[in-house]
Amino acid sequence: MARLQVDIVTAEGRIFTGETDSVTAPGSDGQLTILPSHAPLITSLDDGDLKYIDNGEEHHIALLGGFMEVNSNRVTVLANAAEDEGDIDETRALEAIEKAQQRLAERSGDIDVERALASLRRARVRLNVARRRGSRGLAGAVPPQPGG
Repeated sequence: MARLQVDIVTAEGRIFTGETDSVTAPGSDGQLTILPSHAPLITSLDDGDLKYIDNGEEHHIALLGGFMEVNSNRVTVLANAAEDEGDIDETRALEAIEKAQQRLAERSGDIDVERALASLRRARVRLNVARRRGSRGLAGAVPPQPGG
């Protein structure tokens, strides 16, 4: 069976390079799954869980926006930021959520609401991706919130 050559890169470096069976990414209009022989495509990506399957095993990456190009069984993701599930510190992600929620609750005059909401959204994506790997088992995933 044909496989996909996948490259996921950020400005800081390469997150993943290899062959996979499929890639599912958070497209701007919803989840988008790429299988071998997919038609050529260029699309923007939202914040969310990018999943790739390699020989039946799921792998997850916290993706914070970017673009994806698909052409001739090659998938290239140019991410604004991305972090492999195994590299995410759940405690740090929880702390970032709490800090962003506190900033939003206080709403002092100098707060940039859009920036605080973006921080909250990024931290939730990271936490939910980390929890998918089934590690340490901190209490439940953080549910999506309006505006985040």
